[in-house]
Amino acid sequence: MENEETNPSPTIDAKLGLALLYQMILIRRFEEKSAELYTKEKIRGFLHLYVGEEAVAVGVMQSLTEDDNILSTYREHGHALARGVDPGSIMAEMYGKREGCSMGRGGSMHLFDVAKKFYGGNAIVGGHLPLAVGMALASKKQGQNNITCCFFGEGAIAEGEFHESMNLAALWKVSVLFLCENNLYGMGTALRFSHSIQELEKKGDAYGVESAAVNGMDVLEMKKAVEKATAYIRSSGKPYFLVCNTYRFRAHSMFDAQLYRNKKEVEVWKERDPISTLRNQLLEKNLISNDDIDLIEEKVKTEVQKAVDFAEAGTFEPIGELTKYVYSS
Repeated sequence: MENEETNPSPTIDAKLGLALLYQMILIRRFEEKSAELYTKEKIRGFLHLYVGEEAVAVGVMQSLTEDDNILSTYREHGHALARGVDPGSIMAEMYGKREGCSMGRGGSMHLFDVAKKFYGGNAIVGGHLPLAVGMALASKKQGQNNITCCFFGEGAIAEGEFHESMNLAALWKVSVLFLCENNLYGMGTALRFSHSIQELEKKGDAYGVESAAVNGMDVLEMKKAVEKATAYIRSSGKPYFLVCNTYRFRAHSMFDAQLYRNKKEVEVWKERDPISTLRNQLLEKNLISNDDIDLIEEKVKTEVQKAVDFAEAGTFEPIGELTKYVYSS
């Protein structure tokens, strides 16, 4: 088992750098716009933002193929965007419109896109880990060499489903990438108050699952770590447990007063902003210019506004159809 890597970030070229930067900025601006729309009551219900954790989603997706399955938590906007789910369909879903990726019935916590093999958005903490093992087992029985990537927070590791899923994945030798986004707080409970062993990657030892930890605030380190993890899974057919140490800059949800952490702590973590980190790396290597960054911001601004316009123009489901699709035929 490995500890968090602290080696220098791997080499990068301008094309890849711009692509990674664009994806992270798209997620950041999309989330900021979502928060704004929530205050205007355009988006209702729960809203859990991904601001600060962008490097994890973007770094992970670089090593996944279109044949791989993805399951996520209720903080999944970033995962969906990085996977290539259309921003307009995501925004329309949060508006509750029929044009949304879940036909307006799932909202922020239940994004779903079969074409992208993006299977939620799951609201129950840890509830989707057994689903990931089941999907991977089905793939194995069908002779598919794909990976099921399961995102979850450190709070899920305190749930029984985590231990049952790790055990069965190892026992059945199925291709699951257990991807923990450790942002140090399970809602308002700090990691030190919920886990006796805070080096979460050590928990893989109990099940014989290859495990590692990585700096989740650096997209290049994330990319390198996931390349290693997916290569292991594809060659061995066995699961892998990767702990991505990251931090959310915003509250747990829009209703959270954040009384459990002080502002100074948040500001310290913001100095490790994954977007600024990559931007500075690229500028220092003279791979991009400030003009390139301005162009990305303009492109993202247009893309986000396009998503909002699509959601605004969408239609609500007629009341007479509310019982439709409740039961499968």
